[in-house]
Amino acid sequence: MASALLVAQDIQPRVYAPAPTGLNLITLGYGYSEGAVLFDKTIQIDNAYANIHGFSAAYSRSTALFGKAGRFDVAVPLVTGNWEGELLGEIQTTSRFGIGDPVLRYAYFISGAPALSREEFAGFQPKTIVGVTIRMQIPLGEYDPNKLINLGSNRWVFSPQIGIWHVVGNFTFEAYTGIWLFTDNKEFLGSQVRTQDPLFTFQLHVSYEFQGGIWIAVSSRQSLGGAVAIDDGYRFVPESNNRVGVSLSIPIRPRYYLKLIATTGVSATIGNDYNTLGIAWQAVF
Repeated sequence: MASALLVAQDIQPRVYAPAPTGLNLITLGYGYSEGAVLFDKTIQIDNAYANIHGFSAAYSRSTALFGKAGRFDVAVPLVTGNWEGELLGEIQTTSRFGIGDPVLRYAYFISGAPALSREEFAGFQPKTIVGVTIRMQIPLGEYDPNKLINLGSNRWVFSPQIGIWHVVGNFTFEAYTGIWLFTDNKEFLGSQVRTQDPLFTFQLHVSYEFQGGIWIAVSSRQSLGGAVAIDDGYRFVPESNNRVGVSLSIPIRPRYYLKLIATTGVSATIGNDYNTLGIAWQAVF
């Protein structure tokens, strides 16, 4: 469950920030999460607590399609962590180390961001951008059908999203809405079939850019729905979670950036209630 819980709670500003065509970005990241895990009733674990170290490598490339700008992303997580909780009233602990489910994403800017070369982009001042995104989580992470805690989710996840990005002076305002669609996990605790309803998400971001390319963003993310069932039985209570976060990006050299991230849960019914701290190094070429 670890991979699904972590990925479903991401908060990411500037998804629709424009860039010149052909730009490449490599990101190496580390995140530490610590706190409660609120499992749904299909998993008989109570009072769960976890501390998780997540490492990730990602590659992005800005693209052009029908004269509009876009961006392709791929990310692979490596996760290690420890979990403690009560299983049927007995305290148990476990640890995991391995690869989580890789993620592919394509963002397409349908309005406000034409495909531009680096020379053309130098004089471009975007105002309002509308974009759409399709994200896909591939079930290649470590998964054992005989274990409750897994790094992979053993199912495909598809997430279309639409967002708006608007600049006012040094401020940027963003709003996203999306839906997560899940295929069935047909190897849940053996041969049971675990299904999940669509999960709806809403994100708001406000960022401010300082001189020298430094920017800071404050974010909020709300998720609703996603009720689960086993073998088409009773559908358990859906989640209603809210997280807030702060992101800071600092140019180190003309082509290198350092990004700091902190998020925390405001409210949660199902999923993680972690505090997360992250750092990422980015290279542009």
